[in-house]
Amino acid sequence: MVADNLTKKLLASFQVQRDELPLALLMFSYFFLVITSFWILKPIKKGLFIEYYDQNGFSLLGTLYSASQAELLAKMLNMLVAFAAVVVFTQLSRQFRRQQLTYLFSLFFIACYLFFGQWLDEPGDLTVWSFYLFGDLFSTLMVATFFAFLNDSVTPDAAKRLYGLVGLGGVCGGVFGTSVVSANVSIMPSSGWLWVCIGVAVLIMIVAGAAGRRVLVSAQPVMPAEAAKAPAGNAATEGARLVFSSYYLLSIVAIVGLYEIISTIIDFQFTSTVAHYLDGPEIGRHFATVFTITNWVSLFVQLFLTSFIMTRFGLGVALLVLPAMIALGSSAFLVFPALWVGSMLSTADNGFSYSINQSSKEALYVPTTAAEKYRAKAFIDMFVQRFAKAIAVLISLGITFLFKDFSSIRYLGLLTLVLLVIWVFAARYAGRKFAELEQAD
Repeated sequence: MVADNLTKKLLASFQVQRDELPLALLMFSYFFLVITSFWILKPIKKGLFIEYYDQNGFSLLGTLYSASQAELLAKMLNMLVAFAAVVVFTQLSRQFRRQQLTYLFSLFFIACYLFFGQWLDEPGDLTVWSFYLFGDLFSTLMVATFFAFLNDSVTPDAAKRLYGLVGLGGVCGGVFGTSVVSANVSIMPSSGWLWVCIGVAVLIMIVAGAAGRRVLVSAQPVMPAEAAKAPAGNAATEGARLVFSSYYLLSIVAIVGLYEIISTIIDFQFTSTVAHYLDGPEIGRHFATVFTITNWVSLFVQLFLTSFIMTRFGLGVALLVLPAMIALGSSAFLVFPALWVGSMLSTADNGFSYSINQSSKEALYVPTTAAEKYRAKAFIDMFVQRFAKAIAVLISLGITFLFKDFSSIRYLGLLTLVLLVIWVFAARYAGRKFAELEQAD
């Protein structure tokens, strides 16, 4: 009786149909586990990088960089890693089913965890850089694999109902992951956290296997079967070809690319603010605390706003929530660049990005073809994101070299506000096009 009442409340809260609930709960669990690992890795890799170079400094070609500037260079290098990831993901997506892709990447990351576990407690330059790149590679491949799986398993109509509940899994994973790290960051060594991630990776494979058997019958066919009928293009360029042949996909590129530029600028402002006001282990603890608060904000938004806005007002309105929050936060930091304001800006950015914006952005792919879900999306999520980050890095470095003092960081907010205007226009177009495709489905 209790379970039945709970089910009824769950169905009513998220407007999920009873036959959709098993897949929704499995995808909730899958996303929970992926994001738990992501938020375990993020404060560790970021804290390790910033603390190491805050203490030792970083010099390249005779130029001395701050820890936050060195991190920007690492993000530029990520673009090369992302390009390789696009090629690998595209090639593998032609040969393996949804859950099989999850198995492959999970086993790969387990091997990486075992490798880094040998070096992480006494890091050198090579370990610090490679682990930072590894952390970004995890988020790139595992999140992309999850959403390709999800988008290929539901209909556009079901997406608006299910994505609120499924996205809640990611938010809960963020809250759980950051809370656990924040409470135990000084107790457990960094290598110990990698054993936790290994256990999570095993659970991901189990849940993905169960979800693969629950794909909605009314959804589009499995991608590899469709791919077998279509000529295979070059793995490095096929996704780009699909993107540039569709105005709808280009609008998604604009949303994703502009967000990545803006988010990188905000993260640099936040990191610079933390490094300016704090020292030593306090840096890692503050990152963990802010990330914990961020995920509680995401949890609130996902529980009470995401499904309500997406079903009541549509995807077009949901896509505009994050730009509005960033505009408020950037304006505040422009006026008063204090530690708590920089932390608030980061929280506004990530808190709404990991909840309503992610659910809305991913729902845009549902009415596309299976090839677009896997290959075009891989190109956007991996290469476009990293290319946009590289652009943001160059902008940020240019500003900081032009203005040497910390207070100059605030002026990056002016660029953010200009880019937000373009973002809003792209979001409005994508929202209208999604509504048209939904009606035609």
